[in-house]
Amino acid sequence: MRSALLLFFFGIVFCPYVTAKEYALIAHPNTPPLNLKQIRAIYLKKLSRIDNIALVPLNLGAKDPLRQRFERHILHMSFQRLKSYWSQQHYLGHRPPLSMKSQQSLLSFVKHVEGAIAYIDACNIDNGVQVLYRWSD
Repeated sequence: MRSALLLFFFGIVFCPYVTAKEYALIAHPNTPPLNLKQIRAIYLKKLSRIDNIALVPLNLGAKDPLRQRFERHILHMSFQRLKSYWSQQHYLGHRPPLSMKSQQSLLSFVKHVEGAIAYIDACNIDNGVQVLYRWSD
């Protein structure tokens, strides 16, 4: 028991330093498995439902370093290119994904809202979500 507590404590304390460069795309547990092509389409609002589940992609704030990594690694788009994309989509009546202020708010939302999808530091993953994809810098 004591060793388990020590392991847990060291995981919390050192997680940001050991795995800070590993990230994960997470989803509500009832969301079916998705591939990267589908995830890109979801975040660009080209795919809004799968298996009769409304999909809810979530972002961090525009200047958040993790969001910038996500856009570069998963969407393969720069901030400027995405800004231009959403300006065009605005005239078609489409809105960008919801933005939240913290990874904890993303995690909480994903746990409680069916179809929710987000990205977080891998060390923040818990049992209330499913991992769709992992990546690192």
